[in-house]
Amino acid sequence: MTTKSRYQAPALKKGLEILELLATADAGLSMSDISGALGRSVSEIFRMLQVLEEHRYILRDESGFRLTSRLFTLGMRQPPVRDLVSTALPVMQELARETGQSCHLAVASGAEMVVIAGIEAPGLIGFAVRIGYRRPLHLSASGRILLAFQPRTARAGMLAEVREAGHVVEQEALFPVLDGIAADGDGVSPSPVLNGIMDISVPVLSGYVAKAALTIPFVEGPGSRVALPETRAALRDAAAVVSGRLAPADQRDQMAYP
Repeated sequence: MTTKSRYQAPALKKGLEILELLATADAGLSMSDISGALGRSVSEIFRMLQVLEEHRYILRDESGFRLTSRLFTLGMRQPPVRDLVSTALPVMQELARETGQSCHLAVASGAEMVVIAGIEAPGLIGFAVRIGYRRPLHLSASGRILLAFQPRTARAGMLAEVREAGHVVEQEALFPVLDGIAADGDGVSPSPVLNGIMDISVPVLSGYVAKAALTIPFVEGPGSRVALPETRAALRDAAAVVSGRLAPADQRDQMAYP
């Protein structure tokens, strides 16, 4: 923040600083790690860590302090997110059964996309993305969908958040990719995490704007019930169903799905 807050709540500020720090950490942090990163003494943060742990926002293990899923769970209880997930899950279950692939639902959260629901592939073996998984918007199939299906001003604002988070965004190269995704109605790209997986992602739309991205990390092999082109078509159909069910009754006949 560049301006001084009108009201001061030092304890709350320390607690929020700790939560934000742990949210960006790849592993648990010790008390001294947290003290050094925040520029505060150990005595300043000791009681705050104890309170956050008592209220189950953080936990301590052999690696140090780390976030629990409590904040994520609270966010999931918000009516828009809760309605999105409850509407999408039955459709996602049918999609997984039809294609033999896992699928997941992601939304934008600041500079990142975050997975809020997932269905594993049927059978004994499969690949799935865990709920709560995050990745910078421009570096994932789901994130690029969320960027592509936005008005230009909203897209620019989202990418500004990505840059503020410390990520390099090559906008001149990225915008044509996003425009191509918007024109095609979906995106297909190799997984940035694992070889041999193609990420297929489509928008869940409210009008022309993506509320969420529905994605299949497509695995070619004996477990595949349908080929990639048919999986892609099934995914688009599933996203259209979810979009239609979320739309107000008077807008369902005007759904804009590419």
